[in-house]
Amino acid sequence: MGGVFWIICALTAIPMLKLLPHFGVNKWWALACLVPIGVPILAWVMAMKLQELEKL
Repeated sequence: MGGVFWIICALTAIPMLKLLPHFGVNKWWALACLVPIGVPILAWVMAMKLQELEKL
C-alpha cells in the first residue's frame, strides 16, 4: 500500500513542477506533494493566483 502512495505522489509532483512557475510560484514547492495535504494547498494557491491574474 505504501508503494501506491509514492506513485501517486510522483504522478502529482511532476505536473506541479511544470505548472507552478506559470503562477509565479517556485517550482520546488512541488515537493509539498509528498505530504498528503500538500496537493490541496498547492491547488488553492494556484487558484488564488489565477484569480489575481484574471483581475488584470
